[in-house]
Amino acid sequence: MVQTNATLEKKMAYATSRDFCRIFIEDMTGLYLLGLLLTGTPESAEQCFRASLDDAAGGGPVFTEWAQSWARRTVVRNAIRLLKPTPESAAQSMAPSSAGFGEQATAEVGIDPALKAVLELPPFDRFVFIITVLERMREHECSLLLGCSFRDVVFAKRRALRTVSETGGTGAQSGEYLQPAQVA
Repeated sequence: MVQTNATLEKKMAYATSRDFCRIFIEDMTGLYLLGLLLTGTPESAEQCFRASLDDAAGGGPVFTEWAQSWARRTVVRNAIRLLKPTPESAAQSMAPSSAGFGEQATAEVGIDPALKAVLELPPFDRFVFIITVLERMREHECSLLLGCSFRDVVFAKRRALRTVSETGGTGAQSGEYLQPAQVA
């Protein structure tokens, strides 16, 4: 199939601040939820979302076709900057934290058991799980984003998958982990 010059020009166009604002408006719920799952609290998720929107407004050379994934990646980067999760923090906090959501709050909101299981992971394991499983980034890319070893990511992913499958309800137990469509 031969591409026309107009098609090639559109693919080669850079996203503008207006493009990013549109993305953040149209996918506000998904981007906020990504920030919430990563940071664990509504306050931190809002802070992460605002910082990501500011980064997007500042722009940068990103192809229009890649703007959506760039916005999601910006939320991930801002959450990492905000919480600074480390493998050491995962080892120190192996007890579930409820991630800022108490039992009563999760019951009132009606959080799905699989989402609750993700929110209760130690921060480092939660970040690895979300980045590698939900956002479908490779373990190597995750290790670069988190500034840790590939080995730390592999072990954290195993722990997270095991924990989510044990506590996340029937879908997680059958191997049907949270899919990006459920998060976005």
